[in-house]
Amino acid sequence: MPRPRVLIADDHPLILEGFRRILEPHYEIVGTAADGRGLVAAAERLRPDVVLLDIGMPLLNGIEAARQIRASLPKTRLVVVTQQAGRQYIQAAFRAGVSAYVVKQSAAADLLSALGDALDGRYYITPALTKEFPEALLDPRRNPAGLFASELTPRQREVLQLLAEGKSAKEIAAVLKISAKTVEFHKASIMDELGLRTTAELTRYAVANGIVDA
Repeated sequence: MPRPRVLIADDHPLILEGFRRILEPHYEIVGTAADGRGLVAAAERLRPDVVLLDIGMPLLNGIEAARQIRASLPKTRLVVVTQQAGRQYIQAAFRAGVSAYVVKQSAAADLLSALGDALDGRYYITPALTKEFPEALLDPRRNPAGLFASELTPRQREVLQLLAEGKSAKEIAAVLKISAKTVEFHKASIMDELGLRTTAELTRYAVANGIVDA
């Protein structure tokens, strides 16, 4: 039988190489990506069986990349490998369509189990988090996603990430291929939705809810 095809995304070349060494004896590595938008494009082009991705990636974070890949490739399994261990990150990841969540500190020990469970249709959370999140592991066939903090639209979440990364309205407009006026409209809508008044408050919200790294 052919080996499952894996696409790996992380913005640190040494980490990419480490993942490749762990996986190559068991999987076919079809490509790598260094940012979220490059990952989405590569996934749509290569159509892998599994995507391995970090949460904290430039241009488009892993949560948003996972949502977009899930929408276009519903059969592709998504496995997050990240340094983030907070509940909000885990909730957001599983709500976005992820099947497995691994902390990087445990990747060497947990990665193969995570991919195996994901391919078998089960959910996986790295055992390092089982004491803190026991309810999520009671049934590996049941999605452990909890309620995420906001109901922003996908476009609003994209704008919020880029704002939190310090980009201007003009820069965001160029990345998203929309007008600067539309960016300002989305920013105002986000502030209204969240009850926030300043860009600094938006940035703190984005960090607290896993939309952008601290």
